[in-house]
Amino acid sequence: MTTLAPASQTLLRDALAVLQPGFTGTTAPAWLLRQLDEGLTSVGLFGRNIESAEQLAALTAELRAVRPDVLVAVDEEGGDVTRLEARTGSSFPGNLALGAVDDPALTRAVARELGRRLAACGVNLNWAPSADVNSNPDNPVIGVRSFGAEPERAARHTAAYVEGLQAAGVAACTKHFPGHGDTNVDSHHALPRIDVDLGTLGERELVPFRAAVEAGSKSIMSAHILLPALDPELPATLSFPALTGLLRAPVAEGGLGFEGVIVTDAVEMGAIADHHGVERGTVLAIAAGADAVCVGGHLADEETVLNLRDALVRAVREGELDAARLADAAERVRALGRWAVERAEAARADAPADPEVGLAAARRALRATPADGTSWQPLDAAPYVAAFTPVANIAVGDQTPWGVAAELERLLPGTATGSWSRAEAEAAGASGVAESVLAEAGDRRVVAVVRDLHRHPWMAAAVEALLAARPDSVVVEMGVPQAPPTGALHLVTHGAARVCGRAAAEVIAGRRES
Repeated sequence: MTTLAPASQTLLRDALAVLQPGFTGTTAPAWLLRQLDEGLTSVGLFGRNIESAEQLAALTAELRAVRPDVLVAVDEEGGDVTRLEARTGSSFPGNLALGAVDDPALTRAVARELGRRLAACGVNLNWAPSADVNSNPDNPVIGVRSFGAEPERAARHTAAYVEGLQAAGVAACTKHFPGHGDTNVDSHHALPRIDVDLGTLGERELVPFRAAVEAGSKSIMSAHILLPALDPELPATLSFPALTGLLRAPVAEGGLGFEGVIVTDAVEMGAIADHHGVERGTVLAIAAGADAVCVGGHLADEETVLNLRDALVRAVREGELDAARLADAAERVRALGRWAVERAEAARADAPADPEVGLAAARRALRATPADGTSWQPLDAAPYVAAFTPVANIAVGDQTPWGVAAELERLLPGTATGSWSRAEAEAAGASGVAESVLAEAGDRRVVAVVRDLHRHPWMAAAVEALLAARPDSVVVEMGVPQAPPTGALHLVTHGAARVCGRAAAEVIAGRRES
């Protein structure tokens, strides 16, 4: 950390106010409480910070004892991306399932219940929903996190989600502006590039974001993606034309007219850190029009916070960053904190619980296709579940359980399971995988569970070999459904949340848990 000459308290507090840092542990560290007292206004939570609803409520109470209007943010999309239920799998289906049902009232109800649970734990800013139009089915990072590939469908469900979440007193952070759906690179690792013209951008990617703005989304998260038609040099997070010239500009001038808080995606992600550095990226983001900088997925300590604070102060002093721009950003963040306090009090009086809405939505999203000319006869004995497990992207994480085995065990006790990774499947070969699965299954029916089968040739080859030997097997697709139906029964869950697995298990077993 570079030593700076004394700065005004206002400048220091403004620099702290625009940061949204994370931390390690399940209680608030002393350094975080100290920085909240010094002017820090937001804190980001990750799965590592959450053990239970009760523990989370105690943690957020610690933060509010120092700063009552603190923004406590979390990445709780429901579906595959969950922090509140990272150890068990989510009680809510994700966006693709909600888009498949295509009932905005249901999406609104799901978001409201999710928001109610977050608010009960003291969380008042959710980095959700994903408004990305998943126009590229090979997208490695969006997929089931999107409401679908149709702009208008994504738009109506984005708006419904924003309305439901904010009705519960939790600010929405619609992401990833201006749209991450047409990428084939994960911005956690590298810089994606989208070569579309501004006309396509306006007719496809921007449609859900316009809907979010009209629905009153309190914040919008930028994407670390390069759109040469908009800015040939800088990704959207660091781009003045993207953030100020498009997102913030009045509608009459061709912009979206957004007046809320612009939040960056995490600046330590490869798309920013590897090209600009974290400190430089933070300065460029605020200068471009961002109001809050998310950091802390990996860089989660006081040194990082102070380094970023000092980088902003230095940029102001050296004329690279206008002090008025920093002050404006800080005030937008503080204003959101005040809104959250006021809205939380109103929402507590008007937030009836709807604990079964997530499971009901997962059941409605399920699509079942029996083999041609047949009807499905539910299993009456415990099956063998073969899970084909791709590497999860960083947003999803590799700790959250998924699949149908645990839910089938509840309905058909004695269910056995085995899993195959890409490395294991390629080492054994497709026929070797099939032989191994059948040897372990014995006389049991086989249930093959896959995720984005169309994106993984190793997985497709293994399932094809398995079905050639055992055509009576069930196939459960828990990712984006692009491959044609196969098996005696083909189930599409539109996501891998726990409730999606339960809905599939109920059809396989032909019963529901009493």
